[in-house]
Amino acid sequence: MRISSMLLGAALIGMGATAPATARDHRENSKAEAQLAKALEGRVAGKPVSCISQHNITSSTVYDGTAIVYRIGSTLYVNRPRVGQTSLDSDDILVSKTFGSQLCSLDTIKLVDRAARFQTGFVGLGEFVPYAKPKAVKG
Repeated sequence: MRISSMLLGAALIGMGATAPATARDHRENSKAEAQLAKALEGRVAGKPVSCISQHNITSSTVYDGTAIVYRIGSTLYVNRPRVGQTSLDSDDILVSKTFGSQLCSLDTIKLVDRAARFQTGFVGLGEFVPYAKPKAVKG
């Protein structure tokens, strides 16, 4: 009897970790989506790719609960993680551990609190969608 009570308690605690999104979460995601849309303004999406070269990445920007954008030259690669997307926080440090010179859609990234230096979560990357400015047509 005592064991089943402990299991029930553990199950209830676990359910709290997956609580539905609040109105505040929705507002923050809408704000991040708007910021991302502004960053991509005037750019055209290309065919998604599975990997990008880490050596060529010049910057990365986190849009809270939404996406990570990697800059390679003038192209922006948008990654909407397939796992842990809601954990994305622009105040966290992204720590990637890869095997090779590429960052790929199967890689995971740890999220580390900038001030306290402890892990706050992780994301499992999805495909990288390149966004480039359209080339001018000569006429």
